[in-house]
Amino acid sequence: MGGLGSDAAIEAADVVLMDDSPSKISLAITSSKRILQIANENIYGAIIIKVATLILGALGIANMWMAIFADTGVAMICVLNSMRLLYIARKK
Repeated sequence: MGGLGSDAAIEAADVVLMDDSPSKISLAITSSKRILQIANENIYGAIIIKVATLILGALGIANMWMAIFADTGVAMICVLNSMRLLYIARKK
């Protein structure tokens, strides 16, 4: 549609290409698959580490500091893992 599309069509669409090159569709599809893959990695990884820390805490092996480190560590790992998506923006 480019920049000449009607406003109603642009608001009703889920995805709007603001460029007149249809080759951007394949880039959008591949990047969305990669985004979902990394988001799932972050979710499952965080859940596994938090459940493991919870089990270790219930057994008396993990203390409060280990739980805090696991929580903030998981957040940092998820942010660093998500930074791999910055490569998609540079790819043309």
